[in-house]
Amino acid sequence: MTTSAFSAAPGHRAPWRWLVAGVLGGLCVALLFFAPARWLAAQLGQASEGRLRLSDAQGTVWSGSGQLSLHGGQGSNDASVLPGRVQWRLLPTLGALDLELRADCCTPEGLNVHIVPSWSGVRLQVADRQSHWSAQWLAGLGTPWNTIRPEGQLLLQSSGFVVQWVAGRISWQGVLQIDALDMASRLSTLRPMGSYRLRLQDGPSSQLELSTLQGGLHLQGSGQWTGGKWRFEGEASAAPDREEALANLLNIIGQRRGARSIIKLG
Repeated sequence: MTTSAFSAAPGHRAPWRWLVAGVLGGLCVALLFFAPARWLAAQLGQASEGRLRLSDAQGTVWSGSGQLSLHGGQGSNDASVLPGRVQWRLLPTLGALDLELRADCCTPEGLNVHIVPSWSGVRLQVADRQSHWSAQWLAGLGTPWNTIRPEGQLLLQSSGFVVQWVAGRISWQGVLQIDALDMASRLSTLRPMGSYRLRLQDGPSSQLELSTLQGGLHLQGSGQWTGGKWRFEGEASAAPDREEALANLLNIIGQRRGARSIIKLG
């Protein structure tokens, strides 16, 4: 029996196999480095259960921009778009990724995050920075923010802040602080109602603390991360000469007990 002219010896097939493997490998590399930004938008929406969305995404996964918005989640029509655009750069390093994030409205210095993935989770190290955000953006999250309609400025500061997800559990080190300055609400005629500080820090005791910096509305409370969710207890009260102006807000944000409103979450 003679060998068909269309058959080839194993040695002749090898170059074609290497060529096909090379083409496929090149396509994989091109797909990896030129993956469109909309892929990142899809992953962000899925990870946040639709609450944080990136629209009009342009560029690639590694360098691009888009519009960031907050949403009330499934079944909610609430949404608010951050003014301007958000730009990002994602740089691969040895066993890690460096993320640089800039928002036209809020991050004059940019935010930098060092990302170290592992088989069991991920570690995020946030560079020490300050950024300014509009409290009105929170209304997009739905209840109770869409009712309170907060106004004011949120000053976000981090100091040695590291977040770790390992085997489905979250832990952190360092300090993350939010100062809510000159806050107001459509539920109160008092403008501003006051300024407040929310401080998240590591340690064996209470990790989340809320305090009043100044103003007619007094807020205080503390919370802990327990069983995979936040448990927070606090109270709100009005200065003696501000009770009438703050009555509607106190009825909404917690359970009234005389002059106080008790706040419980989780």
